[in-house]
Amino acid sequence: MSRASAEINLSAIADNLKFIKSKTNAQVLAVVKADAYGHGLLPVARAAQDAGADWLGTALLEEAITLRNGGITKPIIAWLTPVGEDFKAAINLDIDLSISSTELLNEIVLAGKSVKKIPRVHIEVDTGMSRGGVGDDWQIFLEKLSISAKNNEINIVGIWSHFARADEPDEGMNKEQLNVFEDRINSAAAAGIKAELIHIANSAASLTSKAAHKSIIRWGIGLYGLSPDINNLGDSKSLYLKPAMRLKAKLHLVKAVKAGVSVGYGGTAAAKSDTKLGVVTLGYADGVPRNANNLAGVFVDGKRAPLIGRVSMDQFVVDLGINSLAKTGDEVIVFGDGSSGEYTIDEWAKASGTINYEIVTRIGPRVPRIYPRE
Repeated sequence: MSRASAEINLSAIADNLKFIKSKTNAQVLAVVKADAYGHGLLPVARAAQDAGADWLGTALLEEAITLRNGGITKPIIAWLTPVGEDFKAAINLDIDLSISSTELLNEIVLAGKSVKKIPRVHIEVDTGMSRGGVGDDWQIFLEKLSISAKNNEINIVGIWSHFARADEPDEGMNKEQLNVFEDRINSAAAAGIKAELIHIANSAASLTSKAAHKSIIRWGIGLYGLSPDINNLGDSKSLYLKPAMRLKAKLHLVKAVKAGVSVGYGGTAAAKSDTKLGVVTLGYADGVPRNANNLAGVFVDGKRAPLIGRVSMDQFVVDLGINSLAKTGDEVIVFGDGSSGEYTIDEWAKASGTINYEIVTRIGPRVPRIYPRE
């Protein structure tokens, strides 16, 4: 390793996929959007496919195209595809597309006619999150959708939606959304539209609500061994999940300082006693949160060294302690699964006032992904 690396345990990803498959009768869609949550799109997709994933899912169409061109043969769906995307390429590559507006419906129909192939589509309905999906204009949309379906202009493979609060299992909104979802499915059937597949469950619902499993569950954060919500659902270990990413770096410099010396930009922190500081070769340009506090740090010389001062663009400083044997050039673990005593992704999230999803997805391209053979 030179400066830094993110080690990705593909066996853990496979195990997390097999775990959820053992808990459901539904098909399992492995969500690999956002470069597989920062773990690497193609390596993770291949591992998931080999482990038995029935579907692969991305937000962006370009990632779906990369999957198909990279040898993924399982069904693929892309669901964040605004007007103007390369729908012809998607249709030719048998990539399923999500539709949530009349404008998008019209453009995908035209693309299908242009390449003389019927597009495979999933209709996204808004059941209460007020983000994506057809909302109050559902009946108007349904009339136009029905015409396209009867004219054999589209193949409606699925109808789907997304929970807003599935990571709060006792929240009444979950049941309300399911009820709206069922109503939309029934009204579509009444209009002559009966989708082969329906899906609404994300990772949280996959773990907590059998009623939400339907035809497909979308296994996102759980695929990477992380809890959808550590406070409401428990941590990775309690959910029998295996975190797949371990972030490592090096100590660029180790030096002794006196008590009271300020550390980092703005002088926001000071050494409480004589100590040794370690300069770690990662910064916010690599995705380390600038606002992280001393609840996070690194693991080196067999113990934890908390962050001190502000994270800089390319580096941050940790308090090694006066008796530390760590030296310039030593490797440190920024986060991992915690089995060796290192900080976890969840601890870094707490120290940064965010969630584990953001910690892993923001690790930037300057940090190479390494896939060790086990």
